[in-house]
Amino acid sequence: MRLLIRGGRVVDPANSIDEYLDILLVNGKIARLGKNLPVEDAQVLEAGGLAAAPGLVDMHVHLREPGFEAKETVATGCAAAARGGVTTLVAMPNTRPATDCGEVVRLVRDKALPTGVNVLPAGAVTLGQKGEALTDFAALKAAGVPALTDDGAPIQNLALLRQAMAAAKALGLPLLDHCEDRDMVRNYAVNEGAVSRKLGLPGRPAVAEELQIMRDVMLAEDTGAHVHICHISTAKGVDIVRQAKARGVRVTCETCPQYFTLTEEEVLRQGAMARVNPPLRTQADVEGIRAGLVDGTIDAIVTDHAPHTAEEKSKPLPDAPSGMVGLETSLALALTGLYHTGLLPLSRVLALMSAAPAALLGLDKGTLGLGRDADLVLFDPDQEWTIDKNQFVSKGRNTPFHGRAVRGKVKYTISRGNIIYMEG
Repeated sequence: MRLLIRGGRVVDPANSIDEYLDILLVNGKIARLGKNLPVEDAQVLEAGGLAAAPGLVDMHVHLREPGFEAKETVATGCAAAARGGVTTLVAMPNTRPATDCGEVVRLVRDKALPTGVNVLPAGAVTLGQKGEALTDFAALKAAGVPALTDDGAPIQNLALLRQAMAAAKALGLPLLDHCEDRDMVRNYAVNEGAVSRKLGLPGRPAVAEELQIMRDVMLAEDTGAHVHICHISTAKGVDIVRQAKARGVRVTCETCPQYFTLTEEEVLRQGAMARVNPPLRTQADVEGIRAGLVDGTIDAIVTDHAPHTAEEKSKPLPDAPSGMVGLETSLALALTGLYHTGLLPLSRVLALMSAAPAALLGLDKGTLGLGRDADLVLFDPDQEWTIDKNQFVSKGRNTPFHGRAVRGKVKYTISRGNIIYMEG
């Protein structure tokens, strides 16, 4: 199969390319880049006015299957990914059963195959994510996991965590950690501060995240393991990572659009729809996250796509589950909040969402290099549109961004040379 993408602005941060070129795809691979390439019996996709970039790599997604198919399935989650320009994603292990063995890894991957989206399940660190006994890391790696995590159930047992880091290092796997001290945050719904006091609710203090980051940094320094901090949300947390990197600690981190876009005040306007873990923080924290993106402390932008049913999210704020969907809106929100504000160049935004997460996970993705998988997103960086949750293909409608005007619209998503999403 031959597909010629003609006349687009090719932005490939991994290869320092940002110019108008044609791209020839042959049998699912990048075959040629150049100007005025001959058609040679290829299908032609006219990309004038569009940017062509490596398919997005989202390293923090909840697909919910197996066990919670009312919230999302692998098929609906992958459809949402394709609509958002995501061609590779890492699925979190908080399913039922948890992804703590090779059988569950293979189940999820097999269900994803027909979608065209490359789904890589992360392996659980502990059996059943209970924080008591380590899983078989070697078996999980053999099954194809790119990383290990207990996701929203951070390991409180420091001796066990240290053991896990040492074992992960020996196998060359990063350990992804949700950094909030479980004893300090419990099931609280909102950041501890002005909004929690106004609502009369106990809050999740920023220091619960910052202490956990410091703990992980120190253990990473001690063991030499690669520790990745999930969805960082506080300015001080970013600074802890910044200082650790300066010392040569193998620590990386990610954030989500909600943390550089929204503040805790959103909870007053939208209630449970704005409930997420870690919680939305203060304006000072939003500025700290943006600063971390600008200076390179933050390595990746992810979604933490967390679908819930409408019934669940309609409950009062203290009783509703935390989480919001994001696969179909992440690129638009990043372009709107970071690129169109002048905070970051387009190539840097795309690197944070493709090349950088691929590199830190050791994936051969996030690049348009010759001979690489033909995974691409084609988008209009300037098109204005309004986010409408009722148009989502995800089962989840739980977004605080419904009705928000954004700039940047995905037009095509291509995986291994096949068009898996086309607008309209």
